[in-house]
Amino acid sequence: MFDTKYDVIVVGAGHAGCEAAAAAANLGSKTLLVTMNLQNVAQMSCNPAMGGIAKGQIVREIDALGGYSGIVSDRSAIQYKMLNLSKGPAMWSPRVQSDRALFTLEWRSLLEQTKLLDFYQEMIVDLIVENNQAIGVITSLGVKIYGQTVVLTNGTFLNGLIHIGEKNFGGGRAGEKASTGLTARLENLGFISGRMKTGTPPRVDGRSLDYNKMTEQPGDESPSKFSFSDATSPLKSQRSCYITHTNLEVHDILRQGFDRSPMFNGAIQSSGPRYCPSIEDKINRFSEKSQHQIFVEPEGWNTVEVYVNGFSTSLPDEIQYKALKSVKGFENVKFFRPGYAIEYDYFPPTQLFHSLETKLIENLFFAGQINGTTGYEEAGAQGIMAGINAHLKHKEETPFVLGREEAYIGVLIDDLILKGTEEPYRMFTSRAEYRTLLRQDNADERLTPKSYALGLASEERLKKVEEKTKKRGALVSYLKKTSFPLRAAQELLKNKKEAPISQTDKYAKLLSRPNITRKDFSTFEPLQDYLTTEAMNDTIFEQAEIEIKYAGYIEKEKRNADKLKRLENIRIPRNFNFDELASLSFEAKEKLNKIRPDTLAQASRISGINPSDISVLLVSMGR
Repeated sequence: MFDTKYDVIVVGAGHAGCEAAAAAANLGSKTLLVTMNLQNVAQMSCNPAMGGIAKGQIVREIDALGGYSGIVSDRSAIQYKMLNLSKGPAMWSPRVQSDRALFTLEWRSLLEQTKLLDFYQEMIVDLIVENNQAIGVITSLGVKIYGQTVVLTNGTFLNGLIHIGEKNFGGGRAGEKASTGLTARLENLGFISGRMKTGTPPRVDGRSLDYNKMTEQPGDESPSKFSFSDATSPLKSQRSCYITHTNLEVHDILRQGFDRSPMFNGAIQSSGPRYCPSIEDKINRFSEKSQHQIFVEPEGWNTVEVYVNGFSTSLPDEIQYKALKSVKGFENVKFFRPGYAIEYDYFPPTQLFHSLETKLIENLFFAGQINGTTGYEEAGAQGIMAGINAHLKHKEETPFVLGREEAYIGVLIDDLILKGTEEPYRMFTSRAEYRTLLRQDNADERLTPKSYALGLASEERLKKVEEKTKKRGALVSYLKKTSFPLRAAQELLKNKKEAPISQTDKYAKLLSRPNITRKDFSTFEPLQDYLTTEAMNDTIFEQAEIEIKYAGYIEKEKRNADKLKRLENIRIPRNFNFDELASLSFEAKEKLNKIRPDTLAQASRISGINPSDISVLLVSMGR
């Protein structure tokens, strides 16, 4: 069966593995996707959602490159929201609530329609390595499968250990066994490994909840979608989520189980996700808070199962149940299953090149949580890049690497390779120095031409981007050259309580005002006639507005980026008191006090130190 040598072998069919396999096969590599259970392809192990702050930008970038995460997210969505609309466009982030079962089915369907992609279900326990080159894998049944390149995307399965209270047992996910053998083999090859921890909340029966006691969270009135392609359409109907809160009674009940919590009794010693802490960790770290938000999220269109976001826990199951019953709306709750924590092996990503190929073993690539990241979106981003570069490797072509100024994906990988991570890495907009340039709306313009040059994005995709870019440029030019009707503008400014004008000016000048948006021009007939005649849709108008309104911010951002490059010679005094800087984040103070960097350049490369933290240090040092 495996007499033929594959071009790319992908181990693991999570979000990273699926994107890697699809990318390699679509580029023309004969690809094999090996996983322990083909029924759980792209399983949403934790929350049933895609996107969110910075993560939504990543999904858009994966789609712009020709990946499938955006398409699958659209086809399985039950709710769509654009987050952070009250802030600037650099912060706008799309998010969908997903149908968990449908998400897996859609991924499986797309993969099965992918030419040159084969599947095999079995555990991979060993690598075949000759002359420091990976040339294949060995299954638990002893089957040897040979390939030009190997991509490992093992997620939480490498020596996975599940914790519920004082009980623990091997597993990579609830109901699934852990993967063994590979960590020891990689360590024998010279790789350094570590342990990380993540957790998940209980799943409950939605029929047992009282939603009248909660605050409804509907989707957007006019939902958009992730994919830039025509393969998907916006939602026509949506399901609501709900918000409730913990209380002091809940906190007291949870504290009763702290002595049996693996988080506090020493059973778990590995690092967990700082930005998604367990409920017991939140109560312990933020003891002054009387309540914490709980997001009540449906698991799909046709199921009563509910995901209790914000209540991740590894406390004993009876404590979980008793505490949750004291949450408003959960008085009669019934569990589908309790929450749990899971520990797993990872390999510090400083052992990789920017192509995600390992430095020790040629032709071997790592992607996803094996590199210390957390989140479906971060995994998918690494997966598509590893799949592309595995294909390019066996073709003996130059690796495909994105810069920090080109994509959030570039920021993600650069952070991992140069800074490493000692805790599960999650992407935030604050990690990107060029986030005004790396918006969710322009991911196609930034990345589709690059992907088309590789042979991954279709010509149809490229033409669509080129048409959009051309139309936006024409609209910006029109707005800068064309004068608005004076009377309509005066009426608008009066209604907005803005400074009045006595003579007409260009549309761009009016649009540059902070409180004036493109939607305010709906009564300006000459402009509306132009938009209709030239078939300008609202997406194009939105981008034109951003380009005009935020031109100064973009230029300022470029200058700030140049300043950051000159930090090598700025030294930090050994006795510098970081705690006195109120504007520094709690995490920044913690990391700076621990590592005590000698220069601002060193500080800027510490995981968790953001550009805004460096700016605070620059100001405090009088630079």
